[in-house]
Amino acid sequence: MGLKLINDKFTNTANQLQTFSWELLRVMSGLMMMVGHGYGKMFGEKKQPFTGGLDFFGLDVGINMLWVAGFIEFYVAILVVLGLFTRWAALLIAILMVMAYLNSHPAWFPTFNGGELATVYFCVFLAIFAYGPGPFSLDAKLFGNKTR
Repeated sequence: MGLKLINDKFTNTANQLQTFSWELLRVMSGLMMMVGHGYGKMFGEKKQPFTGGLDFFGLDVGINMLWVAGFIEFYVAILVVLGLFTRWAALLIAILMVMAYLNSHPAWFPTFNGGELATVYFCVFLAIFAYGPGPFSLDAKLFGNKTR
């Protein structure tokens, strides 16, 4: 009987934290993508030029793909942080993480090839795409879109 009571209280506490934890995941993952990845490519010491640089899987497309990645990682992540067009933004970042993984981490398993972060970011942004922005987002305020 005592164990059921403890489990019920634990479950109630977890349920009360669902909205907060979802918003925290969305905002913090967006901020980490912006500051930890996009900012350096767009504005840091190793700022990427728009042209030249990394090609697209061996094809020269005329645009530096690291610049494109930096643009998405910085500016599109701002949309995720704000919760504006969240699903579109999260899906774009998730796709970018697949591309980053395939381009930079050729072995198939993430722990063998240094691709853990790209894999985790893919999973997080795919979940944000699937579950939506949450109630404390601009999508919820502007469009009533707060699915989670």
